Amino acid sequence: MDNLDPNHCPTPLDRGDCPVTGKAIDYPTDYRVPEHSHPTAQLIHAVQGVMVVATGDSRWIVPPTRGLWMPAGMRHRLRMVGEVQVRTLYIRPDPSAQLPAECCVVGVSPLLRELILAAIQVPCPYPDDSRDGRLMRLLLDEVAALPSLPLHLPHPSDPALAALCTRLADHPEDPATLGEWATRLGLDTKTLQRRFARHTGMTFGQWRQQARLIAALERLASGAKVIDVALDLGYNSPSAFASMFKRQFGTTPSGYFR
Repeated sequence: MDNLDPNHCPTPLDRGDCPVTGKAIDYPTDYRVPEHSHPTAQLIHAVQGVMVVATGDSRWIVPPTRGLWMPAGMRHRLRMVGEVQVRTLYIRPDPSAQLPAECCVVGVSPLLRELILAAIQVPCPYPDDSRDGRLMRLLLDEVAALPSLPLHLPHPSDPALAALCTRLADHPEDPATLGEWATRLGLDTKTLQRRFARHTGMTFGQWRQQARLIAALERLASGAKVIDVALDLGYNSPSAFASMFKRQFGTTPSGYFR
């Protein structure tokens, strides 16, 4: 049985006969959903607020205009940053076979957003050849075309790297270089570089930037000022932080949540 608290029991919607079903649920600030899984795949989207979703070895940040694709059976837990309005799609394994096999953050287009909002209003069951059935098929087509976005922070199993990554995740402003970390860990710099890439799929610099981005999104979603976030995360100026942010997301920090 899924390990959920009594106030967040598994919905029958993830066990029904419909290929796609939708659910709307609103959460208060800092609400936490314990680890659980679903027999269906999920597209988890927040129309307001930010979610932090964790699987066994990874953490994902999911702001508005983004969604998280969660394959069937993957155990995960959620934490809400601010008041969060979640709109979830449950997609049975058969129609989701052509969709991503791995967990990933995806962009949610204006069309898909409207399709999600329409889907949560559709009662089940619905005939495949009905308007509702066609809406769900279009929705699946849109999900299959979604671009994957860089909002993933993998956590390595190697004990030394895990300690390094925990430090950077908890203190993303830490300015220590790869060479300084190699000295702390008693390793050659090139050895640490290769080991880090092998265990995380990223360079040290890429991982630290992701940690800073995730920390920035959480703080901005909580109402922090851009200048405070930039300086707290170790950037020399708000403009340097804004430039990095825009390279990653195509917009400025102040415009991201609008």
